[in-house]
Amino acid sequence: MRLPSKKRCAIEEDGKKMDQAPPFRNPFVHVLKFSPLEKAKIALMTVTLFPIRLLIAAFMMLLAWPFAFLASLGRSETTVEPQCLWRRVVDIILKIIMRVMWFVGGFHWMTVKGRRALPAEAPILTLAPHSSYFDAIPVTMTMASIVMKAESKDIPLWGTLIKFIRPVFVSRSDQDSRKKTVEEIKRRAHSGGEWPQIMIFPEGTCTNRSCLITFKPGAFIPAVPVQPVVIRYPNKLDSITWTWQGPGAFEILWLTLCQLHNRFVVEFLPIYTPSEEEKKNPALYAINVRRVLAKALGVPITDYSFEDCQLAMAEGQLRLPVDTCLLEFSKLARRLGLKPRNTEKVLQDYGNRARKLEGQKLDLDDFAQFLDVPVSEMLLDMFSLFDEHEDNCMDIREYVIALSVICRPAKTLETMKLAFKMFEAEEDGAITEMELAVILKTALGVTHLSVSRLFTAIDPEDTGKITFDKFRCFVEQHPDISEEYLYAENAGLSSGSCHVHHTESSLSSRKLRGTANKKTANGICPDFSPKGHDGTIDGLFKKHN
Repeated sequence: MRLPSKKRCAIEEDGKKMDQAPPFRNPFVHVLKFSPLEKAKIALMTVTLFPIRLLIAAFMMLLAWPFAFLASLGRSETTVEPQCLWRRVVDIILKIIMRVMWFVGGFHWMTVKGRRALPAEAPILTLAPHSSYFDAIPVTMTMASIVMKAESKDIPLWGTLIKFIRPVFVSRSDQDSRKKTVEEIKRRAHSGGEWPQIMIFPEGTCTNRSCLITFKPGAFIPAVPVQPVVIRYPNKLDSITWTWQGPGAFEILWLTLCQLHNRFVVEFLPIYTPSEEEKKNPALYAINVRRVLAKALGVPITDYSFEDCQLAMAEGQLRLPVDTCLLEFSKLARRLGLKPRNTEKVLQDYGNRARKLEGQKLDLDDFAQFLDVPVSEMLLDMFSLFDEHEDNCMDIREYVIALSVICRPAKTLETMKLAFKMFEAEEDGAITEMELAVILKTALGVTHLSVSRLFTAIDPEDTGKITFDKFRCFVEQHPDISEEYLYAENAGLSSGSCHVHHTESSLSSRKLRGTANKKTANGICPDFSPKGHDGTIDGLFKKHN
């Protein structure tokens, strides 16, 4: 697979062309690299400034707790009482405490641009990009409400501070929670400014700020004016970003507190009032607000979504590289409606049909006929991913392998079994080294891949062929074949797994590296959009703080 050298202008869901071409950088990966001087600075700060800052920040959190506790006593969760004088005083005190905490953490000067709208003017603030737990800064600056998972209110200390800002809670255990959450946001949004504003990160997950991914429609369902808000961290070293693949939570905290100064900019853009068409179509409303934010940030917009995030994080025997083409393929498959509901049945049917073609090359029209879809620019974009030699033909077996990976990202062996079935010879059910290379490079979404070392290890008798049974037995004995054989042999291949880049970037101890390696969920935004508004598959888990 390969990304085409000349990319056609993508089309938004509303039929309009994107303002900018989609990015080639994986938005869910963050790699840190340090110069020798930066390493020396961090080492010095680790034993001097870091412990002091950490202790003072923890003290400020403890200091804030009794004020938040007192202000929350006797307050109703369903109605808004008049803000009495002593609660206003507590609100000011908490803002001061939080500002001191951020100041101690190195955020000495926070730049605020634009004017924050009043709750009656824009009851919802939509913030982007969402890239870190440090995005809580504007929340503490404004004490606006947010959408949080219900379990957060039971966390000691943190839960009390959260309850003070009167968040809208989402419960995983309640099947109707998403619907109730949207109704609650509607109720508050239509209160005429009586309730505090609600801050929402419509991306729903953390990215590296290289683009704006698909916005969830939950913030736009109430059909009220929103105020777009831009967040920037214009620092030389990006120690802030906390993505799915990259440094872990504590490492981000450690690196940030080791910086002498951290810059933060928040910009309140003009209020966006929806048209009648946007009020009826939350997805269109979300697209247009995203376009406004992207223009202000000067970054591309892309249809990558949380599903692609799940694909990048899947734990299987084959870990996807950072620059995999499968993210682009997944986006196109989703927009073309090619992701099947009955995955196993459809993949087996595709596999049987592809096997009968015996490697016969297909042109664009044949490809469209195989999928039973009309020829379109979007289909041509997908076709170009497999047209590696730019000779207007492709091997349909590669499409089936790629589809299997994005539909079953954690089931590596199931994908390999399907691939072997399509490529194996009838007489012995085996494949050659060249065929294994085609299978694995497609499964990883890369253009070139050498598998000589892996093939030799699976075939010590040097027969020149291997069967699926031999491959499966070898994988069971070597579960981490990607790191041991593929990434080690292919120097230009950069693994997307968290621990690969730490050979260059991590300055922490072995224990700290272990922390970063865990597949923990990064982020703080639960998905509260009700089923049916964005087509998201049930059961996908958002990253939570």
